[in-house]
Amino acid sequence: MKLLSEKATCNSHGQDSSYFLGWQEYEKNPYDEIHNPKGIIQMGLAENQLSFDLLESWLGQNPDAPGFKRNGESIFRELALFQDYNGLPALKNALVKFMAEIRGNKVSFDSNNLVLTAGATSANETLMFCVADPGDAFLLPTPYYPGFDRDLKWRTGAEIVPIQCTSSNDFRITEFALEESYRLAKNRNLRVKGVLVANPSNPLGTTLTRNELELLVSFVAEKGIHLISDEIYSGTVFNSPKFVSVMEVLIKNNYMYTEVWDRVHIVYSLSKDLGLPGFRIGAIYSNDDVIVSAATKMSSFGLISSQTQYLLSAMLSDEKFTKKYISENQKRLKKRHAMLVKGLKSTGISCLESNAGLFCWVDMRHLLKSNTFEAEIELWKKIVYEVGLNISPGSSCHCIEPGWFRACFANMSEDTLNLAIQRIKNFVDSSDMIQRIKNFVDSSDMIQRIKNFVDSSDMIGTNVDQNNQTNQNTSMSPKKKLFSKWGFRLSFNDRER
Repeated sequence: MKLLSEKATCNSHGQDSSYFLGWQEYEKNPYDEIHNPKGIIQMGLAENQLSFDLLESWLGQNPDAPGFKRNGESIFRELALFQDYNGLPALKNALVKFMAEIRGNKVSFDSNNLVLTAGATSANETLMFCVADPGDAFLLPTPYYPGFDRDLKWRTGAEIVPIQCTSSNDFRITEFALEESYRLAKNRNLRVKGVLVANPSNPLGTTLTRNELELLVSFVAEKGIHLISDEIYSGTVFNSPKFVSVMEVLIKNNYMYTEVWDRVHIVYSLSKDLGLPGFRIGAIYSNDDVIVSAATKMSSFGLISSQTQYLLSAMLSDEKFTKKYISENQKRLKKRHAMLVKGLKSTGISCLESNAGLFCWVDMRHLLKSNTFEAEIELWKKIVYEVGLNISPGSSCHCIEPGWFRACFANMSEDTLNLAIQRIKNFVDSSDMIQRIKNFVDSSDMIQRIKNFVDSSDMIGTNVDQNNQTNQNTSMSPKKKLFSKWGFRLSFNDRER
């Protein structure tokens, strides 16, 4: 008799992905400026540590919130007792206002349609449980966040069918790619229940265009399926074009009174925009009352502590602070992004042009030994073990083109990022030098072989001339032979230059 369940013993979590393996190697040998200066620098973790000082300053100026006080009076006992899993109304009201602020107040949100979850991971999985049965499929554009394999599939039994996007159009979603993904799912006898997109994209760091969003809404409307828009990076947009939420597209195109209105859902969290992944503040926003009700019941398995809810409700209710934070954080992200892009460019490495997120989509195809994923993993291992940087290979993000990597820039100090760039530069320079030496050795070897051939040909020619002198007395003069030999060598050496 089996003592453990199939879920406990199966290998479908995705933990063996190079995305997670890189983390494991970092944890074995983490970089520390003083204690381990040759350790691995973590560039595989999308954390925002650039604006902690703003958060800490607010906490210092508002001691009642972290001290669990209201108007100077302790509310510790109130918060310590059991809370309804609908969540604190104060947090839900503050959160929908914060979401609207990030979107330039072009759209508004109803707190009654908001379900609090323990982070975006829980939000995405809960939506899967609400709309898909085991074996049902969701379509996802590639490359996509490696954690989706775990979040969407592991416990729910749902399937992912990729929407193949390529560098030929900067990995933009096309109608052809959508239809082809849908067709492939049908060929596998999978029932397609929806499309999930990350906007802004992780790992690309790009926002979806209005045309892409309109295409997606039109597609799900035609197919009668759901659309989930993961917008957890919406507050990190630091360059034009500005962020456009799927909610804005729905309203502008008059979908409010159609069935599509209830089939489009948003996932949000404070993990990226506020840099608080440890607080586990996530949310589902849906206009479907049935999904809101079911997701609220499911949230009882992963509640946010009442203490955390109280603290964040106080912070987000301070509109003067939130406006300042959003603006300043975006400026800092823009500066840090530019540092990495410029630093990589100086080494001959380019990045996909991006305007959001905490990472760059880095093009290292020219550093591959061959255009294969085996060569990509070989390069990735060198970067992890020899260079001392944990970056995520594109294959872990299901990219169909070898040689792309995701590198994070917001989870470290400027000095550490400069060191990471210097390490990459040293690696590229040493690789170039090794290749030059190899090319020189190969070239020198070829030259020597040809010279040996020429010399042996001269010897043969001399023997032939001697025979001809003996038999025919018509040999070429020594001066003419010498000139021919010299002329051949000169023309060959010119070609080598």
